[in-house]
Amino acid sequence: MTLIEHDAAPSTPPPPGSEPVPEGSAGRVLQLLVGVGLITAVFVLLGWGDLLLFIAILVAIVMLHELGHFATAKWAGMKVTEYFVGFGPRLWSVRKGETEYGVKAIPAGGYVRITGFTALEEVPEEDEPRAYRQQPFHKRIIVASAGSVMHVLIALVLAVILVVSFGKLTNNYTITSVEHWPGVAQTPAALAGLRPGDIIVSVDGKTFANQNSMTEVIRRSTGKQIELGVERDGRLIHLKATPESGKGIKVDGQALGSGGHLGIGIRQATASVGLLAAIGDSFDTVWQATDETFVGIGHAFSARGLSSVYHQVTNSNAAQKAADNPVSADRPSSIIGITNLGSQSLQAGMASVLLLLIAVNLAFALINMFPMIPLDGGHVAIAAYEWIRTRKGQPYYRADITKLFPVAAVFIAFLGMFVVATMYLDITHPIQLPH
Repeated sequence: MTLIEHDAAPSTPPPPGSEPVPEGSAGRVLQLLVGVGLITAVFVLLGWGDLLLFIAILVAIVMLHELGHFATAKWAGMKVTEYFVGFGPRLWSVRKGETEYGVKAIPAGGYVRITGFTALEEVPEEDEPRAYRQQPFHKRIIVASAGSVMHVLIALVLAVILVVSFGKLTNNYTITSVEHWPGVAQTPAALAGLRPGDIIVSVDGKTFANQNSMTEVIRRSTGKQIELGVERDGRLIHLKATPESGKGIKVDGQALGSGGHLGIGIRQATASVGLLAAIGDSFDTVWQATDETFVGIGHAFSARGLSSVYHQVTNSNAAQKAADNPVSADRPSSIIGITNLGSQSLQAGMASVLLLLIAVNLAFALINMFPMIPLDGGHVAIAAYEWIRTRKGQPYYRADITKLFPVAAVFIAFLGMFVVATMYLDITHPIQLPH
């Protein structure tokens, strides 16, 4: 997702003959297709097909975000001059009316250029009436927030697909496998008598709305006996188990990590519902995911969360421990980490992919609405401030956004350091989905 989606460079038409000519020839299209084919072939040969697919999904999500801005700006009568995938040198483009559509060389997102998006932009006199800054308050708010709204709509669509395809998520968890640990005669699950197909209903009498919460209770219970409420063949039974540390244990080449483990594979149990019920349940799913995402973002940027990231960057052992226990260790993910988790989710199954994409879209929506430029929320805040400051019968108040530049520079620097830190952790100590 781009942080600056609307190029604030002057849009004054260049002198005749100096404007780049959009490349729409068959030769350019062929070159683009060959390039995409070669990149795809390299990823497939290296066994990174799932990774490439998830990268493509993320790029598509970003472009849908930009489509929200694009469509609402067109609806509002604003002048939109560019809609591009990628950044840097232009690979291919075609002009339709006043808008140029195309692809650029660096596939790190995309952007849409709306004329007059800030008060500082120089706009030809004939284009000024259609500039973003000249539009009524409600249109500016709609256009600026449309990207985040698009993410929420994507999350809702994915939630409907999830519920229709796999059923409504419940607070129960089906055991998909009982593991065998190398060098261990019997795992805690085997000692407790757990079997594939059993449904865990509760842990010490508590139910859990998401898998991470239940897994975290088990991780914190190393060496302590817990009671599992288990549904088997339609009957509820109670089994006692003592989680053991997974340190030094690998299952199918994947380290279990420190913390308590039972030695089971689980997935959240579902209940079948009809289409109409699925639509209602999808709102519940998105609301629950929004609440969890909001809390997670707040925690990541809290003093404790930032301190934890710093500690992980400066301490390799702490970083590895956090990678093994990402929920309890305040381990946020960068776009690299999200891509890695997406690749793992594709291997785990479509339900895992849908759940991850729902969370990703909601995270993008919430972060992007933070009231600070260059994020969309900053532009919403400026529009709201100008509307509040405008007095009836007086000229429309224009905020001097240059006064925000020092604050924005500090914010961008802070955000940049946070992103670099999380990218470093995701490269050196990648998170593994719970086994």
